[in-house]
Amino acid sequence: MWNHRSDLKVRLTLRVAAVSALCFAAISAYFLIEADRTVRTRINAIAEVAARTLELQQNKLQWVNNPRSGFPDLDNVATAVITPGLCLAFRAGDGDIRQRFCGGAPNESRAPPQMFAAFYRSLFDPGREAARSVVYRGATVGEAVVWVDPAVLTAEAWHEAGRLMMVLAIALPLLCALVYAALARALRPTRLIQSGLERIAGGDLTARLPPFDLAELSTIRNVFNHLAESLGTALAERSELTRRLIALQDEERRHLARELHDEFGQSLTAIRALAASARHTAGQDCPAMLAECDGIARIATDMMETLRGALFRLRPPDVEELGLAASLEGLVAGWNGRSRGRPCFEIAFCGTFKHMPVAVSANLYRIVQEALTNAAKHAGATRVVLRLSMREADVASSDGAAIELGIEDDGRLGDPAMKSGMGLLGMRERVAALGGRLSFEVGQNGGSALRVVIPVAPPQRHGVALGRAA
Repeated sequence: MWNHRSDLKVRLTLRVAAVSALCFAAISAYFLIEADRTVRTRINAIAEVAARTLELQQNKLQWVNNPRSGFPDLDNVATAVITPGLCLAFRAGDGDIRQRFCGGAPNESRAPPQMFAAFYRSLFDPGREAARSVVYRGATVGEAVVWVDPAVLTAEAWHEAGRLMMVLAIALPLLCALVYAALARALRPTRLIQSGLERIAGGDLTARLPPFDLAELSTIRNVFNHLAESLGTALAERSELTRRLIALQDEERRHLARELHDEFGQSLTAIRALAASARHTAGQDCPAMLAECDGIARIATDMMETLRGALFRLRPPDVEELGLAASLEGLVAGWNGRSRGRPCFEIAFCGTFKHMPVAVSANLYRIVQEALTNAAKHAGATRVVLRLSMREADVASSDGAAIELGIEDDGRLGDPAMKSGMGLLGMRERVAALGGRLSFEVGQNGGSALRVVIPVAPPQRHGVALGRAA
């Protein structure tokens, strides 16, 4: 079956070969038709000459005593025109052949294939004869008949067709090779276009195509460069908008945390104080109310603990002041304290993170916070491992310094929380705003792995620090 994704050069070359083969077939048919027409013209002319010669013989013999002696005499005509396969005869009025001369078939002639012979005979009828009447004193005395042996004509046609087929066998591969080479040279710029598209797909929006000689490729080049420029502008605007939205979201969270702390927190503190005062009064006047007072104080205490957890999630510790590593260690320790060992959270660092940009540290903290929440509350993981490392710049591969974050868990497959709320979308937005890359993979037997790579300016090297909290 034809492959609709075959190489363009091969496809065009095959089409050129098909058109060339059709042209050769048309040329072969033309030569065969011309050869048959030439043979017909020749035998018609021979028949005409033979008829006129016999008429002259009749006119000369009328002066002799026996007018019919020596008639017909085609020796002179046969000597001049006879060729291999040609037959010359005189046919009397009653249909009898009075004289006939035939040339033998050439020795080198080879019998053509039966299929070609049948095809040739069905088209041209090579055994057809040419006849001219011999008239004497206004009466027809017979006919001069000329024909060519069909086997000889068929063999000659096969010989000519074989020569054309040999030319085709030599010229067609050569033509295909030249066409393929010409197409390969003309389509060489498509590799540059493919490379440019791959760079665009890889996120390199600085890719541009050089000028081309062909007008069609020049049009593609102009559209490609304009599209790359427009896409770069759109992504830059999108990244800027994303940064502003994230900043606004974080500011809104801080504002909400302040409101909860100042209003709701003070109200809970007041409730606890009133519960303590009521308990003191009840202990003197109504001991039966002590249990209710203790219940109110206990509920207020639980609500205060819940509020502290919400405030911690809304307003994380000052990452700029504490540093990214210390903030993450505190986050993991808090989760281990609340989960009481199920799931178990582990953290490991490689490299130093002291001189980190504030935006990178804050967003990385938020990403880790969201990932740990999803793993603990939605995926049902029993073990969560967080790894953070600083990758130094590699001059050989032109890779700059970057922070690599990896979070692995053994939770359930198809985590719906990663697709709702902030989830994976919110993480991608934060990573995109920092110019990084994020990938999320789900294992076949359960568990998932989150990978984040964010480019940063290379920090000063202060050694390698490893830490683990459990």
